[in-house]
Amino acid sequence: MTTNASTPTATVSRDAVAGAPDRRGSWIPTGRMITTRIMELRHRRGLMIALILVNIGLPTVFLAIRLLMHAFAPKTYGPAGGYDVFTQLVAGVMYVFGFIVAATLGCTAGSIDLTEGMFRHLVVTGRSRLALYFARIPAGLAIIVPMVATGFAVVCVVCVLAAPKTINYNGASVPAGLSQPAFEAWAGDHVDQVICDFPYGPEVKVHVRCGYTPSRGSYVIPGQPSPNGGGVPTAAQLRTDAIMIAHLDYLDFKRFFLSPSISLMVRSGLWLELEAVIGLIVGLGLGSLIGQRTVAVIIMIVLEVILTPVLSRAHIPHLINLQRGVVGLAMSHLEPYGLPLLFGGGGGGPNFGRTADFLVPETRTVAVCVIVAWFVGWTLLGAWRMAKRDA
Repeated sequence: MTTNASTPTATVSRDAVAGAPDRRGSWIPTGRMITTRIMELRHRRGLMIALILVNIGLPTVFLAIRLLMHAFAPKTYGPAGGYDVFTQLVAGVMYVFGFIVAATLGCTAGSIDLTEGMFRHLVVTGRSRLALYFARIPAGLAIIVPMVATGFAVVCVVCVLAAPKTINYNGASVPAGLSQPAFEAWAGDHVDQVICDFPYGPEVKVHVRCGYTPSRGSYVIPGQPSPNGGGVPTAAQLRTDAIMIAHLDYLDFKRFFLSPSISLMVRSGLWLELEAVIGLIVGLGLGSLIGQRTVAVIIMIVLEVILTPVLSRAHIPHLINLQRGVVGLAMSHLEPYGLPLLFGGGGGGPNFGRTADFLVPETRTVAVCVIVAWFVGWTLLGAWRMAKRDA
């Protein structure tokens, strides 16, 4: 057998070594085979640069710009970090883009041997095709998991260290972490902001006139009767009303945080990693099934950006069970409490005050089963296609 000079013999020899005689034919990949797959993916510089830019560069640049803007114009631009910035970055940016780049990596790993003409050379080494496929899973995880973790760590550090000093509660700057007596005492000293800006129900009968000036914002116009009648309230009456409003609003106020809690950061990090793993596994299976990367990546983007939001919110009676099988809907129901709405639903959050009513109903148990089914199903499809593909 003659070897063409253009044949990539280095890769073949590594896989040949990985398939030692006592392991030949086994479906379990060896450590050297996994290492070879990692090296193949890392040598694709364009792919690695794209992964780094999206997972690490995008949040880093965004936060760096916010830090600079706040440093040069602190009165115009707020702090770079904080609870709100964290939740919006995690649910609005890192979740979607993390899935897409992980899917791109998976589609590449599942089709790289075919697109580069290496599949035949790998098969002739005698190594099991299933082992060749399963080696791609830990190889992809070894690349995407640290990248997602690094980008998320940057977000956590900045959002904690650069958090604001006060909370913007209904337009008023309120010190964070106040107890109920302290919150009510603060309200008694800031009557105009509380009465004119804070929400309150029919329990409080406030008869004042609120006005607006560019320098102060909303405030109580002193000495003016209420448009609803009742005369001019005294300062003592206004203070009593402000304290009562603060008493009613305290449960809502204490849900606001300056920076994300440790438990929220841990749960959000695990949730992002799970989404990235799903993108990798599904992309790997789809890339292997189709046999090329471009179409597989487009399908994964359409699934994440278009189909998942639509199927997660549209209640179609005859397709409701099919909708529950969408992995994006399952991930929405597993969204950590404290993040903003994902596709119109999610776990609810401190300053969002909503439930998953907009989502297609699904229990957490069913959601977990759907995710496991996607893992197993796409792994079996990808492995089956590689085992049956002509060399």
